[in-house]
Amino acid sequence: MSSTPNQGGGSGLQQCVRDSLHSYFHDLGGEAPDGVYDMVVRLVEKPLLEVVMSQADNNQSRAAQWLGLNRNTLRKKLVEHQLL
Repeated sequence: MSSTPNQGGGSGLQQCVRDSLHSYFHDLGGEAPDGVYDMVVRLVEKPLLEVVMSQADNNQSRAAQWLGLNRNTLRKKLVEHQLL
């Protein structure tokens, strides 16, 4: 597998998530959050799948490989997010 820019780094993406979470907690106004992990995964997973599928020319095998997922797992997630 060839090396790609920012492979394993993703500092820009990490900062984006960090900034979004700071805003989320600020907007709560001191209220206790509930289910933050599941919320973040749910909100990030669909656009992740959309972009990777687009970049992979909708080739599920290629997208699954890039994501490090089994193709059947990817297909299940695509169905869950109504992307198939």
